Amino acid sequence: MRMTDIHRCEIRPGRLVEWTLSPRTLDIAAALPEDARPPAYIQESHIRTARSVREEGLFVPTWLGAAFDIPGPVDLDVLQEALRAWTLRHETLRSGFRWGGENGDDMRRFTLDADSVSLHREDVGDFPDATRLARHLQDRFDRVADALRWPNLIYTAVVRDDGVSVYMAFDHSNVDAYSIYRIPAEVGELYAAGVAGRTVPRPRVGSYVDFCEAERADADRIDAGHDVVARWREFIRRCDGRLPSFPVDLGVRPDGVLPEQRMLREPLVDADDAAAFEAYCRPYGGSLVGVLAATALIVHEIGGEPVYRTVVPFHTRSRSQWSESVGWYVGGAPIEVPAAQAHDFPSALRTVRAELQANRRLSRMPIDRVLRLLGTDFRPTSPDLYSIVSYVDARDVPGAGDWPDQSAYALLRVSYGDQVCAWVTRLPEGLWFASRYPDTDVAHKNLRLYVERLRDVVSGVARARPPVD
Repeated sequence: MRMTDIHRCEIRPGRLVEWTLSPRTLDIAAALPEDARPPAYIQESHIRTARSVREEGLFVPTWLGAAFDIPGPVDLDVLQEALRAWTLRHETLRSGFRWGGENGDDMRRFTLDADSVSLHREDVGDFPDATRLARHLQDRFDRVADALRWPNLIYTAVVRDDGVSVYMAFDHSNVDAYSIYRIPAEVGELYAAGVAGRTVPRPRVGSYVDFCEAERADADRIDAGHDVVARWREFIRRCDGRLPSFPVDLGVRPDGVLPEQRMLREPLVDADDAAAFEAYCRPYGGSLVGVLAATALIVHEIGGEPVYRTVVPFHTRSRSQWSESVGWYVGGAPIEVPAAQAHDFPSALRTVRAELQANRRLSRMPIDRVLRLLGTDFRPTSPDLYSIVSYVDARDVPGAGDWPDQSAYALLRVSYGDQVCAWVTRLPEGLWFASRYPDTDVAHKNLRLYVERLRDVVSGVARARPPVD
């Protein structure tokens, strides 16, 4: 699935229908007792950050979503049951938080039983103009898929004679990119079975709520003397007491108002060049190492920083029970690449490989737990703790081969932020690049230069003979 925003995902006019959790479900939820399972550290940080930023007067939507087509004509009753059945697979989607405790600052979980969940359908009306429809969907998703409300998910369908386009949005606290990638095939399978009158056996999918409890219990066993905390302490010290930003000029004023962001998204290279780039980088660990090595060299060219410091995102689906689970299974590992000392691309590859081998295990410890132990609070000023460059090979996701025919997209809300978040995704058709970054002339110029140079490096490496390491 190509990553984009709601305005660039081939929206076509039609009749809009939406589903939210029913009033009956909300009434049941309001009376639920506390679920003792705590939030994940990443969930808690995300929600507290949203509240801090909101209290400063800025509304920063943070939802993720999926878009895909189902050929028609489509039976909306069957589609509704498919959406409900999919929702019931994933416990985190029927679990939320309330503020409680003596000072009203504790996050208390509640979780609905599957039998208590039903969907309410509303026929919103006809939208003959695609631009107006996209704007309406974004506004609606902003209001509903909000970190500070529950439920914070919404499903919609744009109905036409030849089928429907499904658009789904979730606050980031419940989903990551991999969760989104799995949606078209899973919902499509449930819908096809419903049309055929078949029942899809309910798979044994691990609960992200259970994962939150287990991960937090493990994280709470460490103290400030743990070696993971020491490694982060040194890394942050070398970043001048901060978590790392993208080391090029972004035209952002220090301590200024959080800027609006814009999106840059486009194909990077085709399938042949993506495969050749992977083959070249494989002796060093593969395309992730290659993208980070290229980035280190490029940002040194653009910004002049001698050392590229970044936090590399890794999934935390460490056991097979989490492989099909919807949730936010992401941790981060710090790396440092002395780009000024890298004489060529293979040298940068070797450095990145060594850094990842030494530090990847740090991603299994939630950074928000580490920051608490360091006595450091990065939350109030920005929704992003740090800048990232992420690489994901999505070709093995179930249904990936069908994404082009389904007009399938992973949706990203671009709103406000002072960091650069970039994603390079390996798809059957090649490498796809997407980024959100501060909307300034300087940032646009430097991000445009970064992408062009990244394309040059990947293409050049793809046409070179793989080295012998």
